[in-house]
Formats: sequence, C-alpha cells, structure tokens
Amino acid sequence: MELYFSPLACSLATRIAFYEAGYEARYMQVDTKCKQVLGGGDFFEINPVGQVPVLRTDEGVLLFENTAILPYVADRLPAAKLAPAGGFERAKLQQWLGFISTELHKALFVPMLDPAAPEDVKRYAREKVALRMSVLQQHLSSREWLLDAFSVADIYLVVVLNWARYCDVDIAHWPAVHAYFKRALARPAVARAFEEEMALYREALARENA
Repeated sequence: MELYFSPLACSLATRIAFYEAGYEARYMQVDTKCKQVLGGGDFFEINPVGQVPVLRTDEGVLLFENTAILPYVADRLPAAKLAPAGGFERAKLQQWLGFISTELHKALFVPMLDPAAPEDVKRYAREKVALRMSVLQQHLSSREWLLDAFSVADIYLVVVLNWARYCDVDIAHWPAVHAYFKRALARPAVARAFEEEMALYREALARENA
C-alpha cells in the first residue's frame, strides 16, 4: 500500500497504523500548500480536494478520509488487532472515529490552525473545546483506551490531540485526557512515527524558508 501524507497532518495516523502492524508501506510526501507531490506531480490529480491522507491500495484504487482509511488498514492487517472485527464494538469504533473527525479535527482544530480563518471563527471554535474535551475526560477517566483495546481510533485521537499545543490549548486541564495522550505517545510505533514526521516537518519548513 502507498500513503500520500504531509508531515504531522492527520495522515500521520495511517503511518502509525502501519508501524503498529509492522507493515512496510510506500510513502509519498505532499506539499499541501502548493498541492504538489514531492518529486513531481500535481496532487489534485490524486485527490481533487487536495487533502491528505490518500491511500493507494495494492489493487491501485485510491481511498480518501481517515474514517475510511484507518478501518481499511486495520482490516487488511488483522494480526495487529487495531479494530474489532464486527458487532457493537465495531460500531463503537466508528462512533469514535466520527467524533474525532467531526467534533475535534474539523470543528476545533482546523479553524484554530488555519492562519486565514477570521478571529471570530477561531473564537467560535475555541468556545467548543471545553465541552468536547470533557466528553473525553469522562470516558477516559476509568479506561486505558477508547475501546477495550488499543485501536485505530486511539491512533487518530493521539494525532489530533498533538495539535492542541499549536492552538494554545493545554490538555493538562483534563487530567485523564493528558494521561491518555502521554500513554499513547509512549507506544514505540507512535513515538517512532512522530519523531520521523517531526524531522520531515522541519525539513519542509527549511525548504519553504530557503
């Protein structure tokens, strides 16, 4: 499988899933500002929306959106046990993937991270932080992971929570969320992926500022 990614973007979640599963994927870095694939290529030809992640399957089919890609990767690599096979637990996985995607990723962090977003939009998003973090705080106060075992939902969440520091949101205000974040970061596959993509992010900044 081949992953189109941008360093420290939400595509990082798929890299972590591959590392958790011990799978050797191919990685294609994308400059999402100019919509170019590093090494050449118009990224709009890969994804008309111009956003990562994009997964190219072994059959050559393109798949978009974390809520589709992460369960697909988990199902393709079942030995890693990154998703329940079915039933109510699978529905709970989809519930959390939806919550992370819509209530955290898009509703909170996209507006706060967007330098072009007006200040009233950023303020509107910031006003939603406490309620959504309190949902996580309550859920995680008595459990280690979002589901009964570590899953692709946790992988997506740790990537999104990492953006809080760049939005002046201190997750230490929610102790269970903070402890969960540190616990997830301590996993070898997560730590490796973050370290590698941080290095790539710094290289991309250097190229941009050169």
